[in-house]
Amino acid sequence: MRRNLLLALTLLACHPGGLGPALPDAGEALDLLDIDLAELSRRMAAGSLDARTLTHAHLARIAALDDAGPHLNAIVERNPRALADADALDRERARGHIRGPLHGVPIVIKDNIDVRGLVNSAGSLALANHRPRADAELVTQLRAAGVVILGKANLSEWANLRSPRSTSGWSSRGGLTRNPHALDHNPCGSSSGTAVAVAAGLAVVGVGTETDGSILCPAAVQGLVGLKPTVGLVSQRGIIPISATQDSAGPIARNVRDAALLLSAMVDGDTDYSAGLRPDALRGRRIGVLRQAMGHDPAVDAVSERAYAALRAAGAELVDPVQIATWGQWDGPELELLLHEFKAGLNAYLADLDPNTPIHSLGELIAWNHAHARVVMPFFGQELLEQAQVRGDLASPIYLRARADARRLAWDEGLRPALELLHLDALVAPTTGTAWPTDLIHGDHFGGSGYSIAAVAGTPSLTVPMGHHRGLPLGLTFLGPANHEAELLALGYAFEQATHARTPPSFRATASP
Repeated sequence: MRRNLLLALTLLACHPGGLGPALPDAGEALDLLDIDLAELSRRMAAGSLDARTLTHAHLARIAALDDAGPHLNAIVERNPRALADADALDRERARGHIRGPLHGVPIVIKDNIDVRGLVNSAGSLALANHRPRADAELVTQLRAAGVVILGKANLSEWANLRSPRSTSGWSSRGGLTRNPHALDHNPCGSSSGTAVAVAAGLAVVGVGTETDGSILCPAAVQGLVGLKPTVGLVSQRGIIPISATQDSAGPIARNVRDAALLLSAMVDGDTDYSAGLRPDALRGRRIGVLRQAMGHDPAVDAVSERAYAALRAAGAELVDPVQIATWGQWDGPELELLLHEFKAGLNAYLADLDPNTPIHSLGELIAWNHAHARVVMPFFGQELLEQAQVRGDLASPIYLRARADARRLAWDEGLRPALELLHLDALVAPTTGTAWPTDLIHGDHFGGSGYSIAAVAGTPSLTVPMGHHRGLPLGLTFLGPANHEAELLALGYAFEQATHARTPPSFRATASP
């Protein structure tokens, strides 16, 4: 199937009625499953590719694979200005004005981030007509970097904070997103649409958001690189919130360098997160192994062991095992924190919406869902929304205690002593298990988590492909202290170069036996 897709895109590129202007060098096929920012920059600089042709190629692929074919259902809304934006960027390039490595690059944005002119719904039909008046701050940064926004990506409704039985990748606005590695398996959430779009070549890179696992899990099970930055590094302004303490937008890409370049464009500043990427970056580094994140699946553990061996072979010194005394104890405080902060943050976001929007508070959302239960809640309810609604405000002693306990258990008595007392450069663990068969009745079946401790601590985490089982990708997570994104990316890049473990999707109906 992949060969046929490449042939079709090549023929379209050469056909005057296909992808727009013919490629000057038609012998260079656009392999949208694998092409990276470095190659795109090279071709654009050489004049063998332009932003319009590239954008048209991705729109054609969305029509072929998202709307038809395997019906991936990753894109919930297309940007009607995408080709016009690409044309404008091509004119800039022709005048010698190049904004950087993302100039003319098609990307997708998760559907909980404000993009002027497009709906921002968090997957909810209650916000199906909400068009923000302005871009989120990170989108302003990306536009300045020269990206072409193809559209909004589907997600788990309300970023998976609606019901404990929710299905990742499903929203009442967008329906169910499908995993391109095995179409009946789950894409994980809640940045499911973004990850599927990048994995399937519907976009070069994409922006997701994470509270706890919503970038790392979908990136890992699609065989991608995903980074959750330190909370606060990327602006939260213009993102439908869950938690001011834990939320962060971050890049999803097919390789570490592309993720680093996208992060550089999302951050307000001049930091180039790709500058320190070297194949020998693991040499002499002390890496701790979190075996407490293992033991859920012998096959996943076996792939993890091969990843640890690759780290050693690349020159890293492994401290194995590292024990976190508070492992898992943050779960209760975290949920209490999230319920309180979701209520406060969502009420603040909704209160500022156009008066014609049907909801302006969490309470009104709950009532709207009840009134439209047939289409909004066909598979699972809204128990978590209702639990959040009865919580107090952010001055509540219950909230203040939960916030302090979550920070103490995940950072002060968790990651911090492990990193500092053992003089570690990073910790590693399997990101999660393989994707599971989608179950709309009972919900998700997660296979462990190597990232949750960092999510609760507000510190960065990076997943990089480490292999696969039954054709389903697996990721290795790198954890470090706050504002150490550059260091984690360098370690992840060296691991990536040593293993080359990523495999593109094959759009099979199900997993291998």
